[in-house]
Amino acid sequence: MNNVVTQRFVKCLNKLKEDKVVKSSRQFAISLEYLPQSLSEILKGRRDVTIELLRKAVLTYKMNPVYIYTGEGPMFMSEEDHKSFRVLTIVTSTQNDERIVHVPMPAQAGYAGDSADPTFVQNLPTYTLPDYKYKVGTHRSFDVHGDSMEPTLFEGDKVVCSYLEPSLWESAIKDNYVYVIVTRGDVLVKRVFNRLKDKKQLVMVSDNNFYEPYPIELSDIREIWYVRAKISPFLPSPSNIQNILQSEMRELQDLVNNQTKLINNLNLTIERLIKHTEQK
Repeated sequence: MNNVVTQRFVKCLNKLKEDKVVKSSRQFAISLEYLPQSLSEILKGRRDVTIELLRKAVLTYKMNPVYIYTGEGPMFMSEEDHKSFRVLTIVTSTQNDERIVHVPMPAQAGYAGDSADPTFVQNLPTYTLPDYKYKVGTHRSFDVHGDSMEPTLFEGDKVVCSYLEPSLWESAIKDNYVYVIVTRGDVLVKRVFNRLKDKKQLVMVSDNNFYEPYPIELSDIREIWYVRAKISPFLPSPSNIQNILQSEMRELQDLVNNQTKLINNLNLTIERLIKHTEQK
């Protein structure tokens, strides 16, 4: 048995049997709709545990995926952790390279909803980017909708994000950075202020001052993605930029002229008052 993930999975199964949560390995396999003979091969070290078997074990028996993949934390999740837990589905190429899954605006409600399943994610469009940083880890991109993040992000932009493990939320989320927060009913692109340690909340802040900040409870959060780049369909031509600059210069000149007139009028008023005083 060479795979350390498989070794930790077997330890979790042995613990379930020790605590009499399951009577036998056969019962465990049948409860997960898995062939007992295949599980026996895993236990004998002749094959490694599959992703699908791990997924079912996490959902049914609360095995802690952080422990299974990293060796850190408890072997099993608490009731609160398990309630908010969501298995992250990835999509790979024929060469087993992970691809970036894009979640377009029409699919975001389904992505955030409880009904989202591996098949749903696997049917979303996928692509790759040449930068090496997108070859390591899990990435998603999301359509931006609405005007709440203007002028940083506009409707129609796409944000490319890195997945943030739930175990890192409290320590790794940086104040005033932009994240995609997937709740139980929505996909939000916001600046975030981390209040998880003291209040179990994240504060959502828009770049558009018209929108007021508001908190999101930890229990409502399903996924968090750190925004690393944006893809925008809007590319102003040089002539447009020149027009904008010229317009701004004209507005500035008009402002200066108006201020000059106000100062001149004020000087005239002061002079008249002085003359009037001297005549008395």
